[in-house]
Order: sequence, then C-alpha cells, then structure tokens
Amino acid sequence: MTTFLPFSKPTIDEATIADVGDVLRSGWITSGPKVAEFEKRLSAYFGGRPVRTFNSGTCTMEIALRIAGIGAGDEVITTPISWPATANVILEVGATPVFADIDPVTRNMDLDKLEAAITPKTRAIIPVYLAGKPLDMDRLYAIAGKYKLRVIEDAAQAIGSTWRGKPIGSFGDFVSFSFQANKNITTSEGGCLVLNNAEEVALAEKYRLQGVTRGNWDEIDVDVLGGKYNMTDIAAVIGLHQLDKLDAITAHRRKLAKHYFDVLGPDFERQTGAQLPPAEFEETNWHLFQVVLPDTITRPQFMERMKALDIGVGFHYAPIHLFTLYRERGFHEGMFPAAEQVGRQIVSLPMFYAMTEADVERTCAAMKAVLARGA
Repeated sequence: MTTFLPFSKPTIDEATIADVGDVLRSGWITSGPKVAEFEKRLSAYFGGRPVRTFNSGTCTMEIALRIAGIGAGDEVITTPISWPATANVILEVGATPVFADIDPVTRNMDLDKLEAAITPKTRAIIPVYLAGKPLDMDRLYAIAGKYKLRVIEDAAQAIGSTWRGKPIGSFGDFVSFSFQANKNITTSEGGCLVLNNAEEVALAEKYRLQGVTRGNWDEIDVDVLGGKYNMTDIAAVIGLHQLDKLDAITAHRRKLAKHYFDVLGPDFERQTGAQLPPAEFEETNWHLFQVVLPDTITRPQFMERMKALDIGVGFHYAPIHLFTLYRERGFHEGMFPAAEQVGRQIVSLPMFYAMTEADVERTCAAMKAVLARGA
C-alpha cells in the first residue's frame, strides 16, 4: 500500500517546535522581540530595505495601496490568474480592478497587454509571480516609470526567486510576500511588506494596528483608519527558523523541478498535448510545478484519478474575472482568452521541501498513465 503524497506540505523541525514552546512560556506571545528580530533578518535578506511583518500576505497589499493613496476613482491593473486576494484588495480600498491577460507560456501578466490597459485613471500595477517566476522586471519598471505608476508586487510565491542575481524584494517599489502554510517558507499564517522609506514604515505600522500612534506613557492618537494585522511572536519564531533554511529550500526545489523535466523527457508535451512550465532553474524558486492539461481530459477527471493513485494535485488558479463578484462588475467569458484556457486546465503537482526524487518519479509515472487513458 502506497502512502498518499500531498501536493504541498510544510516542514517544521523539532528545534522550531522547541522555540515555539519557549515563546509560549515567555508570557509574550503577541508582537514582541521575535517579530522585531524577524523583521531585522528579513531586512538584511532584502539588502537592508525596511520590512514590516503582518498576519497575512493579503493585508500587506491592501496597506501598500493605502500608503500609495489609491482609492475611489483610481484603476489598478493586475492579472486574472491569481488567488482572489490580489484583486479583492483593490476593491477593499475603493479602486477599480483592471485585468491584463497572461502570457500563455510564462502564465504571468503579458506586459504588452499591461501597457495597452493603461488609462489616465491608472494609478498602480499589481504584478503576480506565478509559481515564483518573476516577470521581466526591467520592462515592468520601465512601464511603471513611463506612466508614473506605483508597483505593488504580489510576490506571495516568490521568496527566494531572483532577477539578474538580485533577490526579489531587494529592489523595486512595494513588495508583498506571504508566509502561509504552503509557501516556500512559512510562519503558519503571515506575510511581510518591503517598503521604501521611513515615512512609509510609519504608515505601515499605523495601518497594521488600528491607526494608533503612541508617545510617552499614556500618549496615544489615531489619525488614519487602521486594522488589526500584526504578526505574533509565535509566528515570527517559526519564520526565523524557516528563513535559516531558505537557500537550502530553494536549491532543493530547483533540483526537484529539474528532475521533473528529466523524468518526463523531451517528448512529453508532444506525446500528451500537456504544457510544462518554462524550464528555468536560476531565477525561479519553483514554489509550484504546474502543468496545463490537454483538452483530452478534464481537470476534475485528472485530479480524481491522480488521487486514486495516492498523488495529491492542486490547481492555481481559477480566473478571477469569472467569479460572481467580478461578473457583477461587467467581466465575462472571452475577455482574457489565455487566462481562461490556462485557468481551466492548470494543475499543480507535488512540490515541497521534504519530497524526494523518488516522489517525483512516482508522480510522473502516475501522470503519464492518467493522460494516456484520457477522458
């Protein structure tokens, strides 16, 4: 009997568990010294840029939009292939989401489509690095500079990814990362926002804790409408241990991704009609290994049959513009054909730090058998 292989699984070692216990025993379990240490370590990783942590990667994007002064009457361009949070935060600040279709090969936002979508109302861009693969960052920021737009990078999946040798987050404008349970490093739930200057840091701190500013002893004021978004020391101590392993995690994921290509072989796409991701092993952190299925099988059929072979499969993501919330705002089928095709047939195969090359071989054998059977 085989053991079920999930598509993702966090790795938490005994040293982390022991340190979580120490935090619980310390009496300081909300935001405290471990949060401050985690922020300091993240800042060092991102080349000394200021970093603040939060209880999710979602709120970091909303806060970045608020810091940038974006709201009612403004348009923000993003991709239709992402978790709903990427577009929902635009609605949260009262702005209008605008979608640019994806490149069917990289599955990231098509930068030609991005530039074509810019109007006089456009104030910002939220690019997404699907599966951790960066866009052409030089061109992205050239477009942003040309039209004087803010960039809020949804780098939720991209910690450990690089562009021209520089870590994503070590340059650019606002950069948002997620530490949710299935990310390359996790704090169980959480995220961080890379900022540009002390003024933005002060605003970020206000927005994450009810807009509060404190002075001496009983001095307190609120001058912006904030929320309750702070990270706990429990989460931060997990993140500190995970950050120690980031380079090893990234290297192992790249090794697993390369093994997927080696095992599937050069004729896999021609033989099955499936589409593999770009075979790039220097910049992408391989948060996900995603395949676009051929039309000879539906995604539910594929997922069900892989599960029957004890292989877990996820899918990331359904096209945002076809959710009811966005249909009610005028979006419909046919608007973004590349995103709709990819969103209908994309699947995420197992990819996590504790996986072995034997797990990759087992997954590939199962996938080949399922695709050979067809519908």
